[in-house]
Amino acid sequence: MDGYTPDFTLDVQGVKGFCPAGEVYAKQQIAKKNIPVLSCEGPCIRGEIARLAANLVAHEVPSLSRACHAETFFVPHSSMAHWVKGAEKSIMIDGCFLKCHGRVLKKLVGEEKVIHIDALPLYKKYTDIFLMDDVPEEERKAVARQVADKIIAKLKQDESVAPVAA
Repeated sequence: MDGYTPDFTLDVQGVKGFCPAGEVYAKQQIAKKNIPVLSCEGPCIRGEIARLAANLVAHEVPSLSRACHAETFFVPHSSMAHWVKGAEKSIMIDGCFLKCHGRVLKKLVGEEKVIHIDALPLYKKYTDIFLMDDVPEEERKAVARQVADKIIAKLKQDESVAPVAA
């Protein structure tokens, strides 16, 4: 195994319909012109910290709101996908150097529209742990808080993002 994956495509089974709650929510975000925040997610501690940090960042910065990566990526006719594709910028908080979700988002909306953040260098822990449950919940939350604070500080310096108030 050479450790490199060239570009590839993925066939996804189509779907009829969309998430009714997601439709209402995404239309509200479009009307507000909020910037979507997406994140890595899953059972991995690094993805969980990215997810928790993304929730904090979106909650604490008025011009930002969480977007559903699954609906954005896999329901192309949804308002969620329309919001993310139409936004001037999107923020992607990935959990590690693999940047899985960010690689998809950059292809979907264009690299120039993505503020891509790898959360792992912001806390430098748990590189030998996989499951989030192997780190106590309070510790996960504390590390996510540290990561969110660093991301908010970075966004305050980034003029391509709408005014950031914390």
